[in-house]
Amino acid sequence: MDSNTARSAGMKTENLIITATTANSWIYPDVKNWALSTDALIDDVVQCAEAGAAIAHVHLPIGEESETVKRIRERTDVIIQAGMSSYPIEERTAMFDARPDMLSIILNHHDEYFTDLKVNQLHPIEELEAYCVKCRKLKIVPEWEVWHMGSYWNLGYLIKKKLVDPPHILTLFFGWPGGTWSPPTIDEYMHRVRYMPENCVYAVSIMGSEQSAIALASIQNGGNVRVGTEDYPFIKPDVPAKNNAEIVTRIRNLAKEVGRSVADPSEARKILGL
Repeated sequence: MDSNTARSAGMKTENLIITATTANSWIYPDVKNWALSTDALIDDVVQCAEAGAAIAHVHLPIGEESETVKRIRERTDVIIQAGMSSYPIEERTAMFDARPDMLSIILNHHDEYFTDLKVNQLHPIEELEAYCVKCRKLKIVPEWEVWHMGSYWNLGYLIKKKLVDPPHILTLFFGWPGGTWSPPTIDEYMHRVRYMPENCVYAVSIMGSEQSAIALASIQNGGNVRVGTEDYPFIKPDVPAKNNAEIVTRIRNLAKEVGRSVADPSEARKILGL
């Protein structure tokens, strides 16, 4: 990608923001190198922050949402991003009440086909509008999940209606199996970035061994990276990571090799407009 393309996409070569996703692997359920209790989850988040993650993508335990956010904040200043965008907005009241810094919201329907689970959930434009209103009221920043080009159409709709404020924080998904799958290739990555709306800050999420190539492309082209056990629980093919901190460290070292510094949570907040 040339510099003109990068500028047209609203990209800035800021320090790299690493998001650590701490949940279980949906397609490798037998690996089990993720936290299996709330205490372990909080330890995992802290270790990821110490390894270089500025954002922790967390599936808040049901019934412990507010307490978990509170306990994480007592130990680290990492940015808390509440996951599980597959839930309809009506089922995320406890997540809103927990007041995370960010909330993951998919910009299209869910159609995923995992090893032990199929996910099919519509998220109509009316629901996206409701998310905008509620997030703005509670001062929770949306993290928009982009799975294909239709996601951009929906985001553009929200922008035109002035329901969202820049910068628009995106995560681009590649290789997640199911009807919203897109190829985990450099060509698809460049296509997605080329048509990105203005004033966006993005990360990439890759479910599979293609993660390294696309993560490196994002690092070199001003984007950011999401990694962790939910996306790909291996440090290299067929070698499970010891923990999420090891996965974060690998990306931090990769960025260092190509000359890009890693943002701490304070720097990331400025880049993301939090």
